[in-house]
Amino acid sequence: MGKPHPVELRERVVSFVDEGHGHREAARHFRVSPRFVNDMIKLRRETGGLLPKRQGNPGRGKLTAVADWVRARLAKKGDLTLDALVAELKATQGIAAHRSSVGRLLHRLGLSHKKRPAGCRTGAPGCGAEAAGLAASASALHGQASGALGLSG
Repeated sequence: MGKPHPVELRERVVSFVDEGHGHREAARHFRVSPRFVNDMIKLRRETGGLLPKRQGNPGRGKLTAVADWVRARLAKKGDLTLDALVAELKATQGIAAHRSSVGRLLHRLGLSHKKRPAGCRTGAPGCGAEAAGLAASASALHGQASGALGLSG
């Protein structure tokens, strides 16, 4: 969605109409659509102001009701994957949701994070600085092998 028109423009358009000018004339004068002028008059009549309405989804959705359950579940078992969480939601709560929807919920709750590979969480060999050294030696070996075969790198 685009950005709403500034409040100053909204006020000028409405006051122009209040001076006795028509909606289409106001639209031509301010180079906006007649629909915009009509909407501003209607907005002022209904709300008493000209502030733009909130854009987007205001937090309603089928996963909002189970946000506390998700937070508690992740506190209890924090290494769940999105797919496992989707399966548990279906089995225990009866809610079928796509993994991206669950990921957005976790992000809104401040619970999303990138996990390290399984071996790195336990401090297993082959992670961190050692892994970088292995990768460098593997690329050096690859360079030697391609050079011996007459291939360019």
